[in-house]
Amino acid sequence: MAPDSKPKKTGWLRPKVRHLFSSSSRSSGARDGRGGEPAAQDLQAVVPDPSSTDNLEGFIPCLGEGSHVPAVGPEQGNTMIAESTPPASTTPSASTSVFSNARHFNVGNIHINSPQHVHNTRETIDGWKMLLENVASNAFYNSKARFDPPKCDEDTRVEVIGELMDWMNDRENPQRLLCMTGAAGAGKSALQQTISERCASSGILGVAFFFSSQDPTRNNLSRIIPTIAFQLGQKNPTLREYISKAVEDDPTIFDKTIRTQMDALVVRPFQQLCENGNLDRGSFPHAILIDGLDECSGEEQQEDLLCTIKNCLLDNDLPFRVFIASRPEWAIRSALDSESHGYLHPIAYHIQLSDKYDATEDIRRFLWRRLQAIGGRNRDPRARSRSWPTVEDIEKLVRAASGQFVYAATIVKYVSERRSSPVERLQVVINWTPEGGKFGRPFEALDILYAGILTAAKESYEAVDTNQGRNFLLLFRAHQINSDQRLGWMWSAHDFDEFLNLERGTHEALVSDLRSLVAVDLWGYEKDTQLHFYHRSFSEFLDSETRAKNLFIPEIQVKEYVSEVTLERINRLFLTPCSTRVTPRNIFKCYALLALALYSDGGQILSDQQILALAQNDGWRKFDSLIPHSDFGFPKKRHRKISANDICLYAMLESKPVSSVFQGGRVFADRLPSLPLQDELEEPGLADALKSYYDEWRKTFPEKWVESEGGKRRKEKTQVPRLDLN
Repeated sequence: MAPDSKPKKTGWLRPKVRHLFSSSSRSSGARDGRGGEPAAQDLQAVVPDPSSTDNLEGFIPCLGEGSHVPAVGPEQGNTMIAESTPPASTTPSASTSVFSNARHFNVGNIHINSPQHVHNTRETIDGWKMLLENVASNAFYNSKARFDPPKCDEDTRVEVIGELMDWMNDRENPQRLLCMTGAAGAGKSALQQTISERCASSGILGVAFFFSSQDPTRNNLSRIIPTIAFQLGQKNPTLREYISKAVEDDPTIFDKTIRTQMDALVVRPFQQLCENGNLDRGSFPHAILIDGLDECSGEEQQEDLLCTIKNCLLDNDLPFRVFIASRPEWAIRSALDSESHGYLHPIAYHIQLSDKYDATEDIRRFLWRRLQAIGGRNRDPRARSRSWPTVEDIEKLVRAASGQFVYAATIVKYVSERRSSPVERLQVVINWTPEGGKFGRPFEALDILYAGILTAAKESYEAVDTNQGRNFLLLFRAHQINSDQRLGWMWSAHDFDEFLNLERGTHEALVSDLRSLVAVDLWGYEKDTQLHFYHRSFSEFLDSETRAKNLFIPEIQVKEYVSEVTLERINRLFLTPCSTRVTPRNIFKCYALLALALYSDGGQILSDQQILALAQNDGWRKFDSLIPHSDFGFPKKRHRKISANDICLYAMLESKPVSSVFQGGRVFADRLPSLPLQDELEEPGLADALKSYYDEWRKTFPEKWVESEGGKRRKEKTQVPRLDLN
């Protein structure tokens, strides 16, 4: 480069920079042919080498009034407007800076309000925005995710709604927690929705949260406290500021326990509100409604929420009344239990929906109204007829509903299918049988509900190490068959456990996670326990392979299981020396023969091997020791305790229906003569002994009174078949 070129370049650069920053040049129009606005490359072109101090002197001009510093970098967040007084001198000096007296501009992530205040915008936190990011909006009572939620018809559940609203409006009532439990499908969510809407319209709704096991944003506790805080903050701007400040002070609050969250986001902000006199306790929306606690995954989480509500909302002087609805699962059931001194029992008002309120009339009105409305909208003239549905149809549906709204709602939904006739679909429901189930599935929604609950209970039971190896479905099905007396007899649940050689109380463990479908009730004059199935349709589900599918256990499998257990226990019994009495004395001794007769269909389902094993173990003599041998006329002699065997034997002797299935050793009498004992046993001596004992046993069988043609009573030997070994 020529020696004289350097001054020339320097002379070109300085005027360019002065032109760029001068106020006069801003109004002069075009700037270097770019429409009046400088570009970023202009600044980049004039930045001197920072390593050379010589280049800095006189380089940065002073900013005049209204001077504009162009944008550098990204368009947003990097602009600077300089506001300063006119400079005393326009002569550049080494101490003059482009940032002198500048304010309200960003450099990178640094925000400058004034020469004394500099903030890093990356660290600025909006507490309310962070809270909103952790809210489960699907849980609101009016969320679109819950479009067309179940709610009570206008003239249904009037009594229970009145009780709930009276409690909610009674601010002076010291019981500030109401827990409503009920069977699956009893109408709890419909009631909660109705109460939510009524509270909202009257201005007292503070919070509504609806759990759902199918929605990951509201099937756990991760979002419930932020959702509660958000809804409460919307009711009072000062409270909102306190909640927002709490989040800003601790941005990690959402990762902490729900008790910590409740204290930080609800309790302390409310206490601040009260201390500062900004809270009108009489007018603040005080209703907190939580539905479907049982749909929150995990018993521990359910218990954690209940404890948090008690410790934070109820133990502190806050103006809330809390209404929780749930199936009677373990967490809430144990907390409300009076016998075990549950921690919520002294402070909670408990409504047991399925027990306290009979919904039969409400279900009848619901079915009439909904089915007639469906018929009125349909093109089928039969559906529009005033005679549809018939009274008989409605009454059959009401009986099948067993007081549970979910059945009625399921039927209405099935019949309302627009692509077919409601008349025909209702007949599918009325005439449905397991055999014809493949031609229609009117209970599909119910079956999904039952299958989900039963599967979860099965997994929970079998996950316990002491229950491993046990067939949950088989044991539960056995208890179901016992409880509905379908074989002609019913034992208490405790006695049935003992009879099956299970630990006392096994039935309670079986139904621990089924309390929304099955109750454990006191039964009989001895106040023993018995299983009560809320839903008739649930028993029908268990009976139908078409509906239960892989959860189905055939009745014959239960019979074989109970018969096998009975025979095994009889074989293990022993006779005391010099006596024919079996030891020990227990419930099994009283009922063994009766159970064996009933569950083996009079011995018909027992295998030959089982019968032979019984004979080899001196089974018939054990039978004799189990049968009461006197006082067969006990209905006239009630001075002694009557056993189950007495009842069954008496019924047989008097030609009652059970006579065909029980008569001591006659359980096998029809089978034994046809058994090829000589070939099967391969022990002629044992076969001869068996025949000899059988013939001797026949002679001892009691006589019975019979009526002669003349009206006189006479005794007659009971006929027992002969045992033929040939």
